[in-house]
Amino acid sequence: MENQYYTLMEKQDFFEIIENKYGELAVFIDARDGNPSEPVLQFDGKKTALLCRDERRSIILDNIDAETCNVLAESEVVMIVELKAEMVERVYAVPVENVEEIILNGRRTRADELFKAKSKDELLKSFGAIKVWTSGEK
Repeated sequence: MENQYYTLMEKQDFFEIIENKYGELAVFIDARDGNPSEPVLQFDGKKTALLCRDERRSIILDNIDAETCNVLAESEVVMIVELKAEMVERVYAVPVENVEEIILNGRRTRADELFKAKSKDELLKSFGAIKVWTSGEK
């Protein structure tokens, strides 16, 4: 069993957004390990989107082309295509949520990663704590 005590946010340096003749969008990104769980794409209407892939991993899509922004803002669903090199690893539909601002809370550990710590209560829950002892001087 894997214990995950933080949320990983990754920046996707290179990605492509493709539109078909029906106005539907597909976003091509690098493949990640594991299957997505209840993914959603948050879009700020400007130039940044955040693919919340599952409860612990989010992918930052920054500097979205201005022409694409208009189409993306009107989209209700986009297709996410995850690639390993030139091979398709998985394809899944994701609802688009238009938000005022994308908030990237966390501590940057590398140029393309942010780690977002969980709250104490979230950590205790995922740790499976059944008892807590408070000690020391006050």
